[in-house]
Amino acid sequence: MSFNAKHRFARIAATKVRPFTDLIRGRRVDEAILLLKYEPNRGARMLEKVLNSAVANAEDQGARNVDRMVVTDARADGGPMFKRVMPRARGMAFMIRRRFAHIQVAIDAKVESK
Repeated sequence: MSFNAKHRFARIAATKVRPFTDLIRGRRVDEAILLLKYEPNRGARMLEKVLNSAVANAEDQGARNVDRMVVTDARADGGPMFKRVMPRARGMAFMIRRRFAHIQVAIDAKVESK
């Protein structure tokens, strides 16, 4: 059985979170938490919170050996954007895109393949 957690409309660009989702995908939960814990990035903090939420969902629904579960899916998809206009020289205007992300993590009790 798979246990999911989402952080929708996270106030960070998805491109800043994606390297960390690639880092933890396919790893055990305890190992993934340790990897994210020592990364000095804001995206790693947000992903760590979502992973801890997925672990809490698994514990709440009665799963056993939660620390041995495997991260089966970790994604950071683009969300909506705030669009702003910044005035530039000679009467031009540039768009400022304040990006959001939808961060999703799924863990499962699959057997590890070595």
